[in-house]
Amino acid sequence: MAGGMGPGGMGGRGGKYMTEEEKQALPKITKELLARVISWLLPYWKQLLVSLGCIAVSSVLGIMPQVLTGRIIDEGLIGRNLNKLVLYIVLSLLVTLCANLIGVAESYMNTWIAQHITFDMRNAMYRHLQKMSQRFFTGNNQGDIITRMTSDISGVEQVITNTYSSILSNSITLIVALTAMYRKSWVLATIGLIIVPLFTLPTRRAGKTRWNLTREAQECNDEINGILNETMSVSGQLLVKLFCKEEYEYSRYEAANRKMIGLHIKEGMAGRWFRVVLSTITSIGPMLIYLVGGVLIMKYDSSLTVGDITVLVALLGRMYGPVNSLLNIQVDWMRSMALFNRIFEYFDMPVEVDQPVRALAPKEVRGTVEFRNVYFAYEPERMILHDVSFKLEQGKSIAIVGPSGSGKSTIINLIPRLYDATSGNVLFGGFNVKRLDLHYLRTNIGVVTQDTYLFNGSIRDNLLYVKPEATEEELIDACRRANIYDFIEQQPEGLDTMVGNRGLKLSGGEKQRISIARVLLKEPALLIFDEATSALDSISESRIQEAIDPLVKAHTSILIAHRLSTILAADEILVVKEGRIVERGRHDDLVRLGGVYTELYETQYMRTEEKTEE
Repeated sequence: MAGGMGPGGMGGRGGKYMTEEEKQALPKITKELLARVISWLLPYWKQLLVSLGCIAVSSVLGIMPQVLTGRIIDEGLIGRNLNKLVLYIVLSLLVTLCANLIGVAESYMNTWIAQHITFDMRNAMYRHLQKMSQRFFTGNNQGDIITRMTSDISGVEQVITNTYSSILSNSITLIVALTAMYRKSWVLATIGLIIVPLFTLPTRRAGKTRWNLTREAQECNDEINGILNETMSVSGQLLVKLFCKEEYEYSRYEAANRKMIGLHIKEGMAGRWFRVVLSTITSIGPMLIYLVGGVLIMKYDSSLTVGDITVLVALLGRMYGPVNSLLNIQVDWMRSMALFNRIFEYFDMPVEVDQPVRALAPKEVRGTVEFRNVYFAYEPERMILHDVSFKLEQGKSIAIVGPSGSGKSTIINLIPRLYDATSGNVLFGGFNVKRLDLHYLRTNIGVVTQDTYLFNGSIRDNLLYVKPEATEEELIDACRRANIYDFIEQQPEGLDTMVGNRGLKLSGGEKQRISIARVLLKEPALLIFDEATSALDSISESRIQEAIDPLVKAHTSILIAHRLSTILAADEILVVKEGRIVERGRHDDLVRLGGVYTELYETQYMRTEEKTEE
C-alpha cells in the first residue's frame, strides 16, 4: 500500500475498492487518532472556514440553473413572455458563472491548505528522522523511509482536496437537490430516489472490475520498474554486459511490457462497456419521471407544470454523482485514516539519541576518550560489547584490532553517539557524551570510514560541505595534508573537478584521500580511522598511509586497521574478540603473549606486509 493509496491514487479511477492487504491493515479509528489528524488542520482553521463557505455557496448556486430552467420553460417559453425568458436565461448564466468562480476560489483554498499541511508534515518528519540513531536507518528499508516521506505525505493533499471537499460538497448538493425536488413533487422525488440505487449498482461492479485491472497493471508496472532499475543502473548494466545477458533481459522486459499493454486494453474496454450500461440505466430515471409526471398532468389535473418536470429531471441528474460518491466515501475515508496512521507510526518512533536537556559545550576542546564498563546491544537478546573499558589520553593514539565482527566499529560508533551505550559510560573530554551538545560533540570528532561517500558535485563542493566558509588556502592545505593535492593539480578543473555519483569518476584511493581532507577541514580534537585503507590496492594504500601517519602523530587518534605499520605507530593496541577487550599493550609484548594478537599477526598482518613489500 505504497503511499497509503491503491493504483490510480486516492479517489482516482478504480480507487473505490480495497485490496485484502488494505483491509487487513485498516487502522482502528479512535478519538485520539482523529484529534491528532485535526491538530494538523487547526493552524489553518480560518482558511478551512473560508473553504467551507465556498463549498456551501458553490453547491447551492450549482443547483440554481436547474431550478431556473423550470421558470424558463413555464414563464418564458410556454407563457410566451420574452422579458422573463431573457431575464431567467441571463440570471441562470450569471449564477453558473458565480458558482464556477467560487468553485475556483474553493479549489485554490483547498490546494493552499493541503500544500501547507504537507509542507509542515515533511519538515516535521525530516527533522524527526534526522534525530534517529543509526539503528533506525540500518534496521528499516530505505525505500519505505522515502515512501513515508514522499508518497504517504503527498497523499495528505488528496485527503484534503478530494475526500474532505467531496464529503462537504456532495452532502450539501444532495440536501439542496432533494429539498428542491420535494418542494416540486413528493411523488416524483420519491420515484427519483428509488431509481438512484439502481444507478450505483453497475457503478460499483464496474469500479471493482477496473480496480482489479488497475491493480494488476500497477503490479506489472512495478515489475517493469524493477527490471529497469536493475539493468539500467551502472552496476547492473556492467553485469548484463559481462555475462552476455542482453537478450535475456530484453525478453523479460518485452514480456512485461506486452502484459501491460494487454491490461490497459482490457481496462479501456471495461470502461467502455460500463459507459454503455450506465448510459442506459441513467436514462430510466428521467423517463420514469416524464411518464409519471405526464400521467399526473394529463389524468389527474395536477398542479405540476412542464417546467416542474424538467426541473425534477435535471435535479435527478445532479443527484447521481453526489449519491455515488457518498456511497463510496467510506473507502476513501478509511484509506485517509490508514495514510495518517502510517505517517504517525514514524512520528511515534522514539528518538534513541537526542539532544540533552541541559547540553554542555565546554570552551576547552580536549580529545580524551574513556570507556567505563560499557555494554552495548543492537537487540536486547544479543549483546555486542561486554564490559569494555579503556582510556585514550590527549595527543595519544590507540589501535583497535580483532577478528571480523568482534565489535571494533561498534566501539567507535558510540563516541559520536551514532548509537548510545546500553549501559556504562562513554566520556569525551572528561564529560559523559550523553551530557554534551550533539553538535559540539560531532564537530570535534572526525571519522574516516572504509565506505567513502561523496556527493554528486565537484571536489570543492564535497570539501565545503563540512566547512562552507573555508578559504581557498584552507582547502589546498587540507588537500596537501591528505596527500591528494598533486592529483587535483593535474586535473583541468582543479578543485572544481566533478566526482560523479558517489564519486564514481574517482578511484577508491582518490575518494578516500578527499574524505580525509574533508575531515581535516573540521579541525577535530579526535581523529578516527575505521579501516580507511582495507578496500584499496597497495599503491593507493601507501599514498593514504603517507597521509595518515603524520596526522596520527599530531592528533588524538583511534585506528582500526589491517596494516601492521599503522598498528605499530599507535601508543597502545587493544585486541577485541567477541565484544571484549582480551589483550592490550605494545606490539612486541602482545606477540610474545601467544594469544589472539599473535594469531592475527601471523595470519593477517604479516601477510599484508609481505604483499605490500612485493
